[in-house]
Amino acid sequence: MQTQILSGKSALVTGGARRIGRAIALALGKAGADVTITCRDSRADAAQTVREIADRGRHALALECDVRSEASVRAAISAAIAFHGRLDVVVNNAAVFESVPLEQISLDQWDAVFETNVRGPFLVAREALESLRATHGRIVNIGSLGGMRPWAGHAHYCSSKAALHMLTQAMAKAFAPEVTVNCVAPGWIEMDESAGDDAAHFAARTPMRRNGTAEDVVQGVLFFATGPGFVTGQILAVDGGLGL
Repeated sequence: MQTQILSGKSALVTGGARRIGRAIALALGKAGADVTITCRDSRADAAQTVREIADRGRHALALECDVRSEASVRAAISAAIAFHGRLDVVVNNAAVFESVPLEQISLDQWDAVFETNVRGPFLVAREALESLRATHGRIVNIGSLGGMRPWAGHAHYCSSKAALHMLTQAMAKAFAPEVTVNCVAPGWIEMDESAGDDAAHFAARTPMRRNGTAEDVVQGVLFFATGPGFVTGQILAVDGGLGL
């Protein structure tokens, strides 16, 4: 049985209804935390995730939140704290990913990626800061190997994640000593069997000879959420060596 190392604590996961965000939310609940997840459109998935966390004996809450909106973020953070009474861990997972040749990226596409991938974590962290300082909490941002290595077909995404990595380090200095801020940067994460040839291609290029899983990302998040409080400002590549 996994130690309930987060027992008595409260966590918030943006974009926690589906895929990697869902896996993170479930893992935090399994580790003993009460959990709030946010979503924009995935209401049914959010409800299911909350039910599964509650079935493990934890308090869980799903909130609609547009991380691009200051008012929406402020309301969600306030509601989460009111529901749980405290906030100890924030995981900035909500993000958008898009493939577009660099010369074809429109200004709207560029702005849309940055609004979610950079503005969102900034707003969430800023609004949660007072409560996190009170609990000596943790912020874990979900970056990307794309923020460390250039992918020509994803220039706006890569640039946004590189900005998030720098924001992580700036926040780590600004929010210390009460709050640690770190970042998990996944490589190719295989969520289903639909990736086909791409999955095989990346697995062959990866020194560990496989693609990553949601559980690999979860373990990185749990390290930063529960591990040494002297670790801050770090970007952890969870990529099986793909970026080497």
